[in-house]
Amino acid sequence: MSSENSSADDARQVWDVVVVGAGPAGASAAYAAAVAGRRVLLLEKAELPRYKTCGGGIIGPSRDALPPGFELPLKDRVHAVTFSHNGRFTRTRRSKQMLFGLVNRPEFDQQLVEHAQKAGAELRTGVTVSRVEQHGSAVPDRRTVAVVLQGGEVVLARAVVGADGSASRIGAHVGVKLDQVDLGLEAEIPVPDTVAEDWKGRILIDWGPMPGSYGWVFPKGDTLTVGVISARGEGAATKRYLEDFIGRLGLAGFEPSISSGHLTRCRADDSPLSRGRVLVCGDAAGLLEPWTREGISFALRSGRLAGEWAVRVAEAHDAVDARRQTLNYAFAVKAGLGVEMSVGKRMLTVFERRPGLFHAVLTGFRPAWKAFKDITQGSTSLGELVRSHPLAQRALTALDRRPADERVTS
Repeated sequence: MSSENSSADDARQVWDVVVVGAGPAGASAAYAAAVAGRRVLLLEKAELPRYKTCGGGIIGPSRDALPPGFELPLKDRVHAVTFSHNGRFTRTRRSKQMLFGLVNRPEFDQQLVEHAQKAGAELRTGVTVSRVEQHGSAVPDRRTVAVVLQGGEVVLARAVVGADGSASRIGAHVGVKLDQVDLGLEAEIPVPDTVAEDWKGRILIDWGPMPGSYGWVFPKGDTLTVGVISARGEGAATKRYLEDFIGRLGLAGFEPSISSGHLTRCRADDSPLSRGRVLVCGDAAGLLEPWTREGISFALRSGRLAGEWAVRVAEAHDAVDARRQTLNYAFAVKAGLGVEMSVGKRMLTVFERRPGLFHAVLTGFRPAWKAFKDITQGSTSLGELVRSHPLAQRALTALDRRPADERVTS
């Protein structure tokens, strides 16, 4: 960029990259673009730190995607998993190595934002984005995107990353299409030391009563995060499942400090990941694992990719070059996360039909437990597992062939 252009940019304050949303996806995108030496602005509508409905499980792929030197604010280290099937057939499996860590999202997200700021990104909180415009009077030239804030202020950028969550305005601009919508309900339950001690280092996963549903207990010191998730449209049944689940665990007598709900949304296979100079990542792009609905690792990984490719889009001198870079971004996402999502989708279909079999295999078949360990520890992914293990491939294919209306409830 010539110094003449640079001073013109300064006069109108054109950012190289503007990131909308300061969750894990947005903070990762801002970090990646700032580390590359670009002028980055990170916009967040809430004041930080802020609460998020989320179990807060940090699996291997999430750890691997964190910025160098990032110290995880772990509340607990998980070495054991208790599995149950709608409260029955309980079985605990243990691991010598840590399976994954548990964090509180407000602290974790705040720390990610601080890393982006240390890398040079500028943060503005309490700012709501109304829309983005790539044509029209607010846009000075074809290399610029106008980010219009509530109240009318316009922020100009060479590239925009939408990381504004599952009800994303930037996602709407890009035309993100969503395929699978689930309702997660969660309670943060403070418990006495004696109860907390019983859960230390151990989580519970309960395969639920509705097709595709499950519940979890994640211990975080003196608080248990207890939640359930199932397909949207089953609101009353999901609420009942959470109440029954909490009752069965003997936790009904403790008052939750927070009760919250959240919709998770999975992208359709043909959903776009960009439009013009605007990219989307994380929940805004509908990127999460369809079976477990795990989203943090998808947010961190897609955010980093979005930040890296946004830098290239910002440098693009015309629409053709910008298009080439956004197509490369889409290819990078689909080659990694997309493969995991397609396997996750198949796993969900099988799980919806045969939860009893799923439970029996995970708790009684050693290779299945090893696969679970390998995925959570980050030594493999769902995609790699199915690609590299003929047995996993054959099992999934055989189960895929079963009649779609088959239901096993035991």
